[in-house]
Amino acid sequence: MNNIRLIATDLDGTFLKNDKSISPSNLETLRWLGETGIVRVAATGRNMMKVREVIPEHVPFDFVVYSSGSGVYDFRENRHIETTSIPAVTANLLIRFFLSEDLNFHAFYPAPDNHLHWVHRGSKFCEEFERYHQHHFKYAEPLPAEGIIPSGLSQFLLVFPGDEQTFFRMKERIEAITDDIRIIRATSPLDTGYIWMEIFHRSVSKGNGVLFLCNRLGIDPNATMGIGNDYNDIDLLEFTAHSFLTDNAPQELKQHFTILPANEADAFAHIIDKMKTEWTEI
Repeated sequence: MNNIRLIATDLDGTFLKNDKSISPSNLETLRWLGETGIVRVAATGRNMMKVREVIPEHVPFDFVVYSSGSGVYDFRENRHIETTSIPAVTANLLIRFFLSEDLNFHAFYPAPDNHLHWVHRGSKFCEEFERYHQHHFKYAEPLPAEGIIPSGLSQFLLVFPGDEQTFFRMKERIEAITDDIRIIRATSPLDTGYIWMEIFHRSVSKGNGVLFLCNRLGIDPNATMGIGNDYNDIDLLEFTAHSFLTDNAPQELKQHFTILPANEADAFAHIIDKMKTEWTEI
């Protein structure tokens, strides 16, 4: 791993501790990487407003791939450098389907304003849906009465009970409507056992966000490292040349990647310490 030039890490469940704090070891490791000239990327499902809640300005990341790749942010220069949205025609096509199926859903504005969103309640009560809405209600507005929105979207969010069969049946039906999207599975960050379905433009992924940075910075993808902990990190870990999964990841993912300690045991600092040792031995 002595040729690494860029390291991308997920935040929740990977770089952050369970209480969303940053350990002193991880923070010091991040600083060391900067001194060594390695590009430091946070690759997260959070939008930039939510990123700011856990990554203050003094934390030395160079870039943030946010909202699972819907946007890329230059953290040093405080500016957005890339955004990708679901076109309005596709977004409204999906909305009509969700309404016909009587589903609860959130529909998020294009990045970088994608903390703002429309919300629709179906007739079936969903505790997780209401829990999410309670956390974000001040940024939400009801879906227009006619069920048509005027712009594209960064993403949709639908929530399912912890029933994989229901999730995959609905995924298959949605994918049959249009090939303009990709669907990502995520474990509820609220630790409630629900499965989140996130729907993005087909080109959106954490891996493509890091690829954009590699192209922009002239970095060979073979000189990249990725660290994650959940289903929505798979595309990142499949892109990066050296890829690692924390021990708190779902069991079914662990056979595919090298396992690090859990996020609570400073997985990020652990693998960088291993890099330091390898460099010292060369």
